[in-house]
Amino acid sequence: MDIRDLLRHIRSNVSDRGVQRETGVDRRTVKQYRAWAREQGLLEGSLPSLEELQELVKQTLGSALPPQNVSSVERYREVVTQLVKEGTEVAAIWERLKEEGYPGSYSSVLRFVRKLAPREPEVTLRVECKPGEEAQVDFGYAGRMIDPWTGEVRKTWAFVMTLSWSRYQYVEFVFDQRVETWLELHRHAFEFFGGVPERVVIDNLKAAIARACWDNPEVQQAYRECAEHFGFLIRPCRPATPRHKGKVEQGGVHYVRRNFLGGRRATPVTQANQDVRVWCHTTAGQRIHGTTKERPMVRFQETEQARLKPLPETAYDLAIWKVVKLHRDCHIVFDKAYYSAPFRLVGQQLRVRGGTRRVRIYTLDYQLVATHPRAARPGERQTDPLHLPRHKMAGLIMDRPTCQALASDIGPATHQVVTALLADPAVDRLPTVGRLLRLRERFGGQRLEAACARAVRFDDLNYMTVKHILVNGLDHEPSAADHDTPPAQTFVRSTAELVGHLFRGAAWN
Repeated sequence: MDIRDLLRHIRSNVSDRGVQRETGVDRRTVKQYRAWAREQGLLEGSLPSLEELQELVKQTLGSALPPQNVSSVERYREVVTQLVKEGTEVAAIWERLKEEGYPGSYSSVLRFVRKLAPREPEVTLRVECKPGEEAQVDFGYAGRMIDPWTGEVRKTWAFVMTLSWSRYQYVEFVFDQRVETWLELHRHAFEFFGGVPERVVIDNLKAAIARACWDNPEVQQAYRECAEHFGFLIRPCRPATPRHKGKVEQGGVHYVRRNFLGGRRATPVTQANQDVRVWCHTTAGQRIHGTTKERPMVRFQETEQARLKPLPETAYDLAIWKVVKLHRDCHIVFDKAYYSAPFRLVGQQLRVRGGTRRVRIYTLDYQLVATHPRAARPGERQTDPLHLPRHKMAGLIMDRPTCQALASDIGPATHQVVTALLADPAVDRLPTVGRLLRLRERFGGQRLEAACARAVRFDDLNYMTVKHILVNGLDHEPSAADHDTPPAQTFVRSTAELVGHLFRGAAWN
């Protein structure tokens, strides 16, 4: 402030405190210059030019300008400047100065710091789009609504997609923020508009962006497939910068809550979605928009609708991608059902793509390793026997008819042993039969048949007997039945030798 401006305020019959409030000059300085102006006859009449006043001040006061307030922090300028460069907060700077004997207030330090590094005004540039070029999405909390299937009052989320040029919008309420819900909402919005914009601007919510990053965001694979199917580009905002989608930020969930949901009682979500569809056509679509000064629905129907990309001819197969672990039972868990994958991948992380009809399993580098029909209900298992270890499969695929058929293929003796084991009325011998039949893999079918034949001849139809015969090579040895033997006799000794003493009175040796 120059001396001429200060004198104008002094001559306006305002008190010294009033001049201080208007100019920021300390009232003691104002009082000094009021007295000086009175001595020089400057309180009345026209004021001299600025140059003349500066010369008069220099001749009478020794200064060309009024003395300004000197901050109480000035003597600590070097310390404060260094702390500001280091990024120290003002409160911490104040505490540091108090340790060095500074008696002033926090406000004085704050004013001094602001003069050292004055803030640049925050500038916002409005980005205008061409018709059909962009849509912006807002997804946020919308209060509570009634679940018509359970009757419970549940948290509800509002999905709002606004076309950036016309400001025409689509709104739908849902009970969750799952990936499949997010994709289904996009499909509904595009069907509502009858076309697809060139790009969709979104927040970095987990259903769309796996890892938020301004330079290289990691898009959810399912959302990427959705974008490729419909032909739009995904543009995530800079993290924590919602103003980058300002056209939907105030006209999205906030506007829906203030207008459509304002004063509305909790209703079933199905009814709310029917009502909000009408609201989009009437209240929201027919209002005079504050920026465009036109009705959004009119702008949409007359211009933007024809500029949207047509909907794809093929229906969208909503597919969900997840990273899962292959468990020790050779199955992954997806959507509460179980799907097998090759046992060599047990313990590894795999990618699973769940479509409406098929579930495909990939390695992390997208090598397809398994394909299954989508399970019809939770808890169902989809198992490909080729995914299981060969030595573990027998217990799964072996039943009684299968075992008897395999035994018949090996030979009649094997079939006889198997039939005898399965005929046990008290104990289930099916696992034992499975182990017996797997001896074929180790010893061959001919030896197994020979071992069973030997067990039959000895009337010892037991798994351990058959295995003992094979391990010890007894199936190669001929049995006693294979040699010529004398006819069987009742006694080895003669009758006279056996009972002759009864007649002769001699002792029997």
